[in-house]
Amino acid sequence: MSTFDNPFDPARRLHAQGCSCGRHISDAEHDAELALQPTVAASEEARFENVVASAVMRAMFPQDVARRAFLKSVGAATAAAALSQFFPLKTATEAFAQGGPLEKKDLKVGFIPITCATPIIMAAPMGFYSKNGLNVEVIKTAGWAVIRDKTINKEYDAAHMLSPMPLAITMGVGSNPLPYTMPAVENINGQAITLAVKHRDKRDPKSWKGFKFAVPFDYSMHNYLLRYYLAEHGIDPDADVQIRAVPPPEMVANLRADNIDGFLGPDPMNQRAVYDGVGFIHILTKDIWEGHPCCAFAASKEFITSMPNTYSALLKSIIEATAFAHKADCGKTTVLNILAGLDEPSEGAVIVDGQAIEGTSLDRAVIFQSHALLPWRTVLGNVAYAAPKMIETSPPQTIAR
Repeated sequence: MSTFDNPFDPARRLHAQGCSCGRHISDAEHDAELALQPTVAASEEARFENVVASAVMRAMFPQDVARRAFLKSVGAATAAAALSQFFPLKTATEAFAQGGPLEKKDLKVGFIPITCATPIIMAAPMGFYSKNGLNVEVIKTAGWAVIRDKTINKEYDAAHMLSPMPLAITMGVGSNPLPYTMPAVENINGQAITLAVKHRDKRDPKSWKGFKFAVPFDYSMHNYLLRYYLAEHGIDPDADVQIRAVPPPEMVANLRADNIDGFLGPDPMNQRAVYDGVGFIHILTKDIWEGHPCCAFAASKEFITSMPNTYSALLKSIIEATAFAHKADCGKTTVLNILAGLDEPSEGAVIVDGQAIEGTSLDRAVIFQSHALLPWRTVLGNVAYAAPKMIETSPPQTIAR
């Protein structure tokens, strides 16, 4: 079930197994039914109501069976009324309502250049920040420790963070204590354990004693998942291996330089290691904990309470960008086309490594992958393997020239 779907529909799955909408066992079944139905766009108000209700329903009913049984027994209307008795849905939804004048229009939001930061980044060129009256500068940052320090020092008004970081900052673990909030989880799943190619014959974690691993940050889901996975296989994460914090953009370089034996990190770092031929994906984190949280959008309690209208506008912008990127019909394709230089943003410019994207470039590529890839081949190997077969089996008019 998507965050933007109706959480009171018992026909939808609660979590991400099967197709993207949660109704079907596979994407093929989803596409077949979608072709027969008209698309009805939900109103903006309904979208925000679903965001709030979905969060509550996911917390109350972690398992699909229990949620579906409850909804089928009492009906959607009764379920919504009952839920409102325990959680003020209307009050929570009012946080997204049109408020008063913005306390601050010019904001700085820090991010790490990984896939799950897409809504925060693309809300700028796609015009969602300006739509809500904001002028937001999204700033690429070197690592999570820098993100933490700059937000604590108020150099950033809000930031892309790892989900454990706001809790750690609030508790004063690794920094001075500062009350922090996490309004939204940016993504679930999406990480992987990647090992150096020299270890391709060591698929049993019991053989990993002496390995050196990298994780993005001490206070990260990556660190916790890696430690859990190692312990499950009899490896003491404190005594049998070394685990060090390495910023995600530096992980592949460290793997190539033989400074580490593997890492648990986000995309696109895992695919980059495969593409460069220096690593292979051992396991996806969804196979360790299905539906685990990873990155988040976070801001200090002081920012939220002292600038409630600005905070509301900022959160609405990011949710709207998330909804846009989530859409199956055009969102992801539009975002990727802009990054590849094949399309232009609605306003402003997309900056990569200090330079605006102005058309295609030989030093930049967007890789589209599908479930049909052969896991033992690199991305380049898969393309090379598939290209002759596509040419042999495709009608001439369908071949790009």
